[in-house]
Amino acid sequence: MARSLPRITALTLCAAAIGHLTIALGFAADAETAGIAIAIVDFTYVDTSGEVLDRRAEHEVRLSVFMSALKDDLAAGGKFRVIVPACRPDPCSRSTGSELLKTAHAAGADFLLVGGIHKMSTLVQWAKAEVIDLRSGQIVLDKIFTFRRDTDQAWRRSEEFISNELITLAPSNEVNGQ
Repeated sequence: MARSLPRITALTLCAAAIGHLTIALGFAADAETAGIAIAIVDFTYVDTSGEVLDRRAEHEVRLSVFMSALKDDLAAGGKFRVIVPACRPDPCSRSTGSELLKTAHAAGADFLLVGGIHKMSTLVQWAKAEVIDLRSGQIVLDKIFTFRRDTDQAWRRSEEFISNELITLAPSNEVNGQ
C-alpha cells in the first residue's frame, strides 16, 4: 500500500500538469485567434472641390457606410479585433490628441487607426490612414490613397482597397510578440 500512494500522487500531479498546460495553451490560442486589437476612429471628411452643389448630406452617408464597411472588413479578415473607444464627448476626434491615445489604450487597443478623406476636385479624392502603436506612441503606418469619382461604387472600391492594404500590411501576431 505504501507503494501505491506515491504512484497515485504522481498520476494526480501529471493529470494536474496536463490540465494546466491545456488551459495555458487554450488561452494562447484564444489570444492568437483574437487578432490585433485596433481602435478605429471615424475618418474626417473635407471637400475643397468648389462644386456648386451642396453634397454634404450625401458625403456624410458615404463616409458612414465607408467606416462601417472598413471596421467590418478589418474584423472579418481575422488579423484585427476592432475596439470602439468610449470618448467624452462622443464621437472620438483626432483633435483630442493624447487624450484619444489614452482612451483607445484604456479600451484595450494596441493600435489606433485614424484618418480622413479629402475631396480636392470633382474627380479626385484622397484618403489618408495612420496607424499608431499605442505602446510606443509611434506612427507605424502613414499612407495616402487616391481614388477617382464621387460615387457609391468609387467609395466602396476605395474602402475595399484600403482594408485589404491594412490587412496585408498588418504584422502577424505582433501583439503576441511572435
